[in-house]
Amino acid sequence: MKKSSIEGFISRYNLGGEIESVKIESSDNGLSVRFISDDKTLLGDVTSEETQFPNGEFGIYTTSQLKNLLGVLGSDVDVNEGEASLAFSDSGTTINYMLADLSVVPIVPDLKQLPPFGSTITLDDEFVAKFVKSKGALSDSDRFTFTCKDGKGEVILGYEKSMNSTRISINVDCTCDGDVEPISFSAKYLKEILNANRAAKASSLKISSQGLASVS
Repeated sequence: MKKSSIEGFISRYNLGGEIESVKIESSDNGLSVRFISDDKTLLGDVTSEETQFPNGEFGIYTTSQLKNLLGVLGSDVDVNEGEASLAFSDSGTTINYMLADLSVVPIVPDLKQLPPFGSTITLDDEFVAKFVKSKGALSDSDRFTFTCKDGKGEVILGYEKSMNSTRISINVDCTCDGDVEPISFSAKYLKEILNANRAAKASSLKISSQGLASVS
């Protein structure tokens, strides 16, 4: 298999090092993983059509170490299951990654009922570039705020409700069910999600006034 395939899968859940411990599931249909952040504010799932991977459930405790180990190998790798381990090899090198017991991997709860999403933002290349640069310019800004009035939406970094502030406001292509009062979410996580999925052909951010956002 191409090393870039597994590296791309890992980067989409690892989110720049924010998510370390996961259970990867592999079947004849491909790879899948569900993950949760340490602060329990971010849930996600990633799927891949990659089938050249041993079938089973694999506990990955330190994803950053696995990424570093894969960096040793060439562009084409074979993957085999060992004794409580995964073996990755190219034409001249083999690395052995020890698996974690699934009991130490965080359990990801099911979202049994989602609230209605009244706003949808198109995450095009221009928005992605501006948001990532804006987060870098306001690195201390932990949250981004979305608001919409008269059909015109904005994503704001550095928003403060009760005072004037240094901020960056980005006009966005969105649809909204009426006006939306300012509502805030993690800027750090959105930046890492956007960075990990820069090759996406289409993506969107849906926002519920009940305090939940969904990126796909």
